[in-house]
Amino acid sequence: MVAKSRRNFWGGCVLAGLFMIVAAAATADVASFPVKSIRIVVAFAPGGGTDIVARLLAKQLSDSYKQQVFVDNRPGAAGTLGADLVAKSAPDGYTLLLTVNALAANSTLYPKLPFDTGRDFSAIVLVGATPNVLAVHPALPVKTAKEFVALAKAKPDQIAYASTGTGGAAFLATEMFKLQTNIRMLHVPYKGAGPALIGILSGEAQAIISALPPTVPYVRRGKLRALGITSEKRASFAPEMPTLIEAGIKGVVFETWYGVFAPAAVPREIVAKLNTSIMTMLGSRDFIDQLARQGIEPAGGTPEAFDRFFHEEIDRLGKVIRASGAKPE
Repeated sequence: MVAKSRRNFWGGCVLAGLFMIVAAAATADVASFPVKSIRIVVAFAPGGGTDIVARLLAKQLSDSYKQQVFVDNRPGAAGTLGADLVAKSAPDGYTLLLTVNALAANSTLYPKLPFDTGRDFSAIVLVGATPNVLAVHPALPVKTAKEFVALAKAKPDQIAYASTGTGGAAFLATEMFKLQTNIRMLHVPYKGAGPALIGILSGEAQAIISALPPTVPYVRRGKLRALGITSEKRASFAPEMPTLIEAGIKGVVFETWYGVFAPAAVPREIVAKLNTSIMTMLGSRDFIDQLARQGIEPAGGTPEAFDRFFHEEIDRLGKVIRASGAKPE
């Protein structure tokens, strides 16, 4: 009995020692983070607003950490494929997700997801947000948002609108617009804002409500016509564009937001370190100017604040999805 107790004692000491070694190693890992490359997964094709923001972040973080930070585009299913990749990645802070409203909306849109939206991600920081702009192909015979609505009502289901996929920010903004104006249009989904805008230029679709960053360059080159933006006031990035409210269409206030997530169970110290690093960037005049040139207002805040915001968005966008009757395509 004594021998057994002695074995249990020494066994306990060994386990305690192993625990201390593992804990010390984990602490060292957190303190030295990052010691290798960091991947930022973008769940949409290159060329869209999400991709633009991710590349700005990657460049700044690479400079700050003296480690490579690269963007990995994984488009598909309105952001679901990329999100699933991150949700199932090791919770060590080396795989991050830069995404938009779609992550919140998809929890309602898709009856069965390969991850739990509310529990499988650690919120890091809300980077910023931008209004969306209703833009059409110049060949469409409309010059104002009201003329567009009148044409859509005269030709129900004959005007095709492009989106970043069912559940994406462009889709959500357009569904809100359709609900408020009581119009019907055909939906043409793409794997990101870049391909969606190319789809309009090629004539596959005639309209889009897309985030400012990828859309405004086409408007300023005359390849698309802007009819109104989805904010309460004009954007400093594009003051020449009227709001939809000015155009006489109310109730369509929608921003595309950009946020950074990690897999659930990432150590809180790493979450805090990533948050601090990005918050430092958001306090930099140079980085703010880079965002402003893309039409993005910086946000920031704590991981806890972003987590609360994200769960509120799940509820808010869920109501839009249910009201629109949208289904996955």
